[in-house]
Amino acid sequence: MNSLFPSPSAGMFGRRLKRARGHRIPVTVVTGFLGAGKTTLLRRFLATPEGQGTAVVVNEFGATGIDDALVRSSADETVLLGNGCLCCIARSDLQQALRRMVIERERGELPDFKRIVIETSGLADPSPILQTFATDRALGEVFHIEAMVTVVDAETGGDTLTWSSEARRQVILADRLVVTKTDIAGEGAAEALAARLRALNPGAEILEAVNGVLDPSRLTEPAADQRNTFVAEAAHSDGIGSFVLTFDRPMPWPAFAQAMDMLMALRGPDLLRVKGFLDVQGCQGPVVVQFVQHLAHPPVELDVWPDNNRQSRVVFITRNISEQQVRDLFAAVRALV
Repeated sequence: MNSLFPSPSAGMFGRRLKRARGHRIPVTVVTGFLGAGKTTLLRRFLATPEGQGTAVVVNEFGATGIDDALVRSSADETVLLGNGCLCCIARSDLQQALRRMVIERERGELPDFKRIVIETSGLADPSPILQTFATDRALGEVFHIEAMVTVVDAETGGDTLTWSSEARRQVILADRLVVTKTDIAGEGAAEALAARLRALNPGAEILEAVNGVLDPSRLTEPAADQRNTFVAEAAHSDGIGSFVLTFDRPMPWPAFAQAMDMLMALRGPDLLRVKGFLDVQGCQGPVVVQFVQHLAHPPVELDVWPDNNRQSRVVFITRNISEQQVRDLFAAVRALV
């Protein structure tokens, strides 16, 4: 099989990578509803040794960039995107900002940053950010999403989750959830909120931060590419659910690709996020697969498995799509292939 590719070290998807991220610049997305404490968390992070060399992209909903002014003095470089949240403005604003930062860094006009943090508006849906990195291959060659971190206020976050679909989506798409203001929330509020968060996103790591104090590694460490703690399906009032598919036998790539093509064609808008490791026939390492709605990241074969578990595990976050429907589709396509 390798004779089809430029070198013996190449695999089905080109050059194998030691890890999915390779030399690319890591990007951490910090989101959370209005007043949750995102800026406080970010300012604390930028003041730590781990936060040095961080470029910040701030997006605000309002005529004046308050958050940008708050973090600018702490960051090597802060870029304020145009008025409006990242889900509302043209994604080209974000793309242009990132491209400009790379060019100016190469010219010596910016410090040599080693990571980027995107702080979204409190009203933002994080999905378009994922779509930006999925659709722009040029950006994908330079950047990768390291982690999606959502900040939730222990005092008012529970009520916000009840009435705001944006707040729920911020939680559901997160890799890590940071609960703030636990020191001023009422008795039992933090515990009740944690239970709500686990119901919405059972696989996310839940952390606490008082006055923005958090282990800096939780903003820099890569998020796990699989969530072993996902329940079979978590149903929500807006039809959003999560489940994980596992396959004990190696999967023929045509079967997986064609099943996903069919799923995206039929229900693309309802595939909020799909991500995981796949044991593909003919590949020595796991293949990292990622999809956001009807958009697919290029598959990447890693050189080695990150653990001793070679089982395929792919996490689905969907709207009104059941686990059984997806399983039946994969079984039917695999049988035909």
